[in-house]
Amino acid sequence: ANALFAAGQVAKTYWAVVRGLPAGDAGTIDLALAKHSDKAGWRMEADPAGQHAVSDWRVLARGVDSAWLEISPRTGRTHQVRAHAAFGLGCPVLGDARYGGSEGPLQLLARAILLPLDPPVAASAPVPSHMQAALAACGWSEA
Repeated sequence: ANALFAAGQVAKTYWAVVRGLPAGDAGTIDLALAKHSDKAGWRMEADPAGQHAVSDWRVLARGVDSAWLEISPRTGRTHQVRAHAAFGLGCPVLGDARYGGSEGPLQLLARAILLPLDPPVAASAPVPSHMQAALAACGWSEA
């Protein structure tokens, strides 16, 4: 399985509730990322000299001032989904104070994973209680 991750063959899907409304309904973010450190600690930054990073995204629903996204990273960089939401879309994940998404619980869920084995192995995570209100504000329901 480690070789599949290294080869980029594992399909990972995240759900995020982001602050703001993305322009458009779907797209691809191709934005290199590099780790930068300062007195406050470290964080990933958009940096042309950084590591190649690509994520596909689509809006599942929109609220008044937030959106529910599905984000599928093609590469596996540290904080890639969080950094791409903030810098690539201009819509940081709610609760992600490090990347401009305010205080509070991080509204990010590793929703599903698919390993291309024989037979394929897939797993899906339920929505945690701390995300239900933010998702509901965008139109999600348990049904």
